[in-house]
Amino acid sequence: MWRTVLSLSVAVVVAALAATPALAQQARTTLPDVEDEVMCTTCNVPLNVAEGSPQAERQRVLIRDLVAQGRTKAEIKAELVGEYGEGVLAMPSDEGFGLAAYAVPLVAFAGVGLALALALPRWRRRARAEPTAQAGGDGVALSSADARRLDDDLARYRL
Repeated sequence: MWRTVLSLSVAVVVAALAATPALAQQARTTLPDVEDEVMCTTCNVPLNVAEGSPQAERQRVLIRDLVAQGRTKAEIKAELVGEYGEGVLAMPSDEGFGLAAYAVPLVAFAGVGLALALALPRWRRRARAEPTAQAGGDGVALSSADARRLDDDLARYRL
C-alpha cells in the first residue's frame, strides 16, 4: 500500500517537473492584447475603438505582422513607438511630466477625502443643533399640538 502511494507521489512530482517548462513559456501576444494599449495616431482614440481610419488599419496590419513574427507585447509597443512616436502609447510614461497623470488623481482623491473628514463632523454637529423642521423644510419648529398630532398619526401606522 505504502509503495503504491510513494510511487504515485513520485510520478506526480516527475510529471509536474516535466510540465514546468511548458507552463513557463510566455503566452503568445494577440492583436486585441496590444490594441487596447495603443492609440490611433490620427483619430487620437485607442486602436480598439478606431474604426474606418486608414491609419488605424495600417497600425493593425503592422501589429499582426509583428505578432506573426512571435514578438512580445513589449517588443511590439517598442516597434510602434519607433515607428509613430511616444503618442502611440495609450498610457503616459511613468517618469517626468507623464507622472502627473498618475499623481494628480491620487492627490485630488486624498484632498477630497481630507475635506470630507473635516467637514462631516461639522455637518453632523450642525444637524444635531438645528430644531426639528416641518415636512416643508422651511426651518419652522413644530408646535406641541402639531407634534402630538404627528405622533398620533404615526402610532396608527406602526405595526
